[in-house]
Amino acid sequence: MADVLLFHHALGLTPEVVWFADALRAAGHTVTTPDLYDGRTFDDLDEGIAHAGELGFDEVRAAGVKAADDLPERLVYMGMSLGVMPAQELAQKRAGAAGAVLISSFVALGYFGDEWPAGVPVQVHGMDADPIFAGEGDLEAAQALVASGADAHLYLYAGDAHLLVQAEPPVDDIAAFEVLDATLRFLGEIDSAATSAD
Repeated sequence: MADVLLFHHALGLTPEVVWFADALRAAGHTVTTPDLYDGRTFDDLDEGIAHAGELGFDEVRAAGVKAADDLPERLVYMGMSLGVMPAQELAQKRAGAAGAVLISSFVALGYFGDEWPAGVPVQVHGMDADPIFAGEGDLEAAQALVASGADAHLYLYAGDAHLLVQAEPPVDDIAAFEVLDATLRFLGEIDSAATSAD
């Protein structure tokens, strides 16, 4: 089974993020969910983003990166929106990454390194009309990653929501279940590859 480091989005470590992590745990994976907001959560995305700004976006990212210090080298890094920053940095720069799942955001290559590391599979998930993901360059950056020949897969969903694991109960959120299903398959493939290598 995979060891996963999952970073929450700008609303904080909400019950919905915990629901997602618990679903991965129920499948047998070990999931660490650092709380980069020290217990604070938000219902409004703008308020959550403002809080991250007050803390300092670089400080939030650095705290996320530091959360990996005492964890195994071979990790799958996952991030939702704001949490993509530390997840992607670790996937590109920390040795031993087993894979990455980046949800609602993607940072263009060149920011953390000019190339995606060989042997590190990655999924990017986002909505095709999300004004942030599709409107601020993340979608194009993810498409460029796929075109680069990296072991990358882009999942595009119809809609304009930014957070695919919403602040409402996820039981009615089809996109959340689609992301979860793809993530579980991805972790299964990583686990199978690791078992075959052993």
